[in-house]
Amino acid sequence: MHLLYDQPLFRPPSEADNLIIQATLGCSFNQCSFCAMYRSKHYVERPLADVFADIRTVAAYLPDAQRVFLADGDALALPTEHLLAILRELAATFPRLTRVSCYATPGNLQRKSADELALLREHKLTLLYFGIESGSDLILKKITKGATQQRMAEVLHKAHTSGMKVSATVILGLGGTQHSDEHIAGTIALLNSAPVTYLSTLQLFLDESITEEFQRKHGEPFEMPDDLAILKEQERLISGINPPQPVIFRSNHASNALALAGNLPKDKDKLLLQLREAMAGHRPLRPYYMRGL
Repeated sequence: MHLLYDQPLFRPPSEADNLIIQATLGCSFNQCSFCAMYRSKHYVERPLADVFADIRTVAAYLPDAQRVFLADGDALALPTEHLLAILRELAATFPRLTRVSCYATPGNLQRKSADELALLREHKLTLLYFGIESGSDLILKKITKGATQQRMAEVLHKAHTSGMKVSATVILGLGGTQHSDEHIAGTIALLNSAPVTYLSTLQLFLDESITEEFQRKHGEPFEMPDDLAILKEQERLISGINPPQPVIFRSNHASNALALAGNLPKDKDKLLLQLREAMAGHRPLRPYYMRGL
């Protein structure tokens, strides 16, 4: 199989073994100060003919594909009829298809009605990857997320009501040493009010190409937390989460100093014990050379 992907290409870690089809190129927002993923690309909605050609190419080699991730960062930004056409083509081409997924921004979700989301779900777009990053309005403004805690809560409720599963991410360290408390308190408040299916934490890593912009938009000197401070943030976050529905929790992304896995709130005590063992030096951390995005 040989698809000529428009590089760079990104996908969530859980999509590593699944088929990737580029429905869009780049990110239509592309302003988050911590993210360098699509800075080298202009946002483009790929013509249906090109997307269908990729689907046919892949089908010759992987006719039994069951899961598809629609790249790049903004497939949900597509007009609903355009996206439905892709979903119908995938279903017609791959008879064993069980799930389609894509990234979703707060703006994407806000612009889709609940009925549109339900219709997309009926056509097997059932999982959305959503970057919460922080629930603090202060931090969200500093990172140019383009959303408030209230707006994110509203769109997460909309996705849930429409039957969508949401895999959400939070970035530890995003408030620096100065605003760690605000970052974690706001994030706890959001997660305790808005339903998500999966929750993952990442550890802040700034690409050299955006470090200056991140510092400038932060608006004050930014001090990167060390591993112990990050583990303390994780401890406060897990201690404070009492979600409206059970959440499958992971911190196994390669950026993390400590990999954790469990269900919240059921495994809260187990996860906190592992964190405290790591903070006391009794559980090893991932070496720096093995970390990355």
